[in-house]
Amino acid sequence: MNYQQTLDFLFSQLPMFQRLGGAAYKSNLNNTLAICKLLGNPEQKFPSVHIAGTNGKGSVSHLLASVLQEAGYKVGLYTSPHLTDFRERIRINGHKIPQEKVVEFVQSNKSLFENIQPSFFEYTFGMAINYFAEENIDIAVMETGMGGRLDSTNVVRSILSIITNIGFDHTQYLGDTLEKIAIEKAGIIKPHVLVVIGETQEEIMSIFLEAANENQSEIYFADKTYSLKPIHNDNILFNKFDVFKNGEVCIADLQSDLKGKYQSKNIITALKAIDILQEQDFLISLEQLKPGFKNTRENTGFAGRWHILNKNPFTICDTGHNVDGIKGNIEQIAEITHERLHIVFGLVNDKNIEPILNVLPQKAIYYFCKANIPRGLDQYQLLEIAKTKKLNGKAFDSVSEAFNAAKQQANSDDLIFIGGSTFVVAEVL
Repeated sequence: MNYQQTLDFLFSQLPMFQRLGGAAYKSNLNNTLAICKLLGNPEQKFPSVHIAGTNGKGSVSHLLASVLQEAGYKVGLYTSPHLTDFRERIRINGHKIPQEKVVEFVQSNKSLFENIQPSFFEYTFGMAINYFAEENIDIAVMETGMGGRLDSTNVVRSILSIITNIGFDHTQYLGDTLEKIAIEKAGIIKPHVLVVIGETQEEIMSIFLEAANENQSEIYFADKTYSLKPIHNDNILFNKFDVFKNGEVCIADLQSDLKGKYQSKNIITALKAIDILQEQDFLISLEQLKPGFKNTRENTGFAGRWHILNKNPFTICDTGHNVDGIKGNIEQIAEITHERLHIVFGLVNDKNIEPILNVLPQKAIYYFCKANIPRGLDQYQLLEIAKTKKLNGKAFDSVSEAFNAAKQQANSDDLIFIGGSTFVVAEVL
C-alpha cells in the first residue's frame, strides 16, 4: 500500500463519525482497549493532558501544546477532525506524522485489527499513541473526539483533566440536557488526577464537583482565578490582554494569534492548566509562556478558527458548528464595520437545525451549500427551512460554487463569513 491507498482504506473501509454520523459511534471502550493491548499499551508510556468540552477544546489543546513546545518539551498533539490533511490529527512539536509512518502502522496492524473491526477514530487513536510512544515524547495533549466517558482517548495516562465548557451538541449520543452532557464529559475525571473546568456554569457545577469528590481529585474553575482585560489593538492578527490573577495584574500585554473573541475563555483555561503543570514540575517560564500564546498557529499548525482569508473584502471562516459556537461568531461579526454581510453556510444532517438558524442574522445574504460528505445536510432542504426563519439566499451545488458566488457578489466594504460545519470550512481552506 502507498500513502493514498492507505488513506483510501482508512476513509472508506472504516466507519468514520465525521462522515457517517451514528453508524460509526461506539458505546463502549472495548475496541480501544483491545487495540491498546495489541500495541503493548503505548498510551501508558507517556503522561497526557486530557481535554474535553463542547466548545474550545481544540483551541485549548493547541495553546497548551504551543506553550509546552516553547518550554523545550517534546509534545505530542492529538486532535480531530482534520481540515485538509489527515495527518493534522497527529503531530509532534507541530510536525505532522510522516506519511510513511501512517502507511507503516496500517500495514503492520491491518490483519491484527480485523477481528476488532475498529472505527476510523479508534484506528487513528491507536496510530497516535503508538507514534507518540515510538518517538519518546515528554507529554501528550489529547483532545477527546465527541464525548468523554466513552471516548477512545479516555484510556490515556492523564496528569491533568480539562473540561472547557458544556453546551448542546451531539445530543442524540450524549444526552438532551446540559446535565446529561456534563455527566458524559465528566467521565474523563480520574482518581487523584487534577481537574480544570474552564467556564463556571452554575446549573452543572455540582456535577463536576461530585465527580471530582468521588475520584478524590482536586478541582479548579479557571474563571474564578483568571480574568482578562482586552488592550485596544489595531493589528487584526493578534489579540492583546492584561491578565489578572485573583484580581491582580500578573501578566501585562499577553498576545495571542487566536483572534476570535471567544478565545478569551480558552486562554483563561490554558493559563490555569499551565499553573497546574508548573506545580507538577513542568518548567514553564513567563518568557516561554508569552511566545507560546503569541505563536500558537505557527507552532502547532492550528487553523479554521476565526481564520482570516482575505482583507478586501474582509473574509473569515470558523469551524464553530453548534449554537454557542455560531452565536459567538455572529456576535463578533456585528462588531466589525461592514456594509453587506454574505454568509456561506452548510450543516450536517444530524444537528438540531432550528436553534442554530435562530441565532443567524436575517439581514444577510445566504449561500447555502452541502459539504461533500454523506453526513452533509442537503442544501435545498436547508434553504427551505431557512426561509421559514426569514433567512434569504440561494442554494448551490457545492461549497466552492457557494463561496465563488459570495466573492462575486461582495463589494470591498462587505464581509464574507463561511461556517456552520467544519467540513464546509475544510473545503474552503
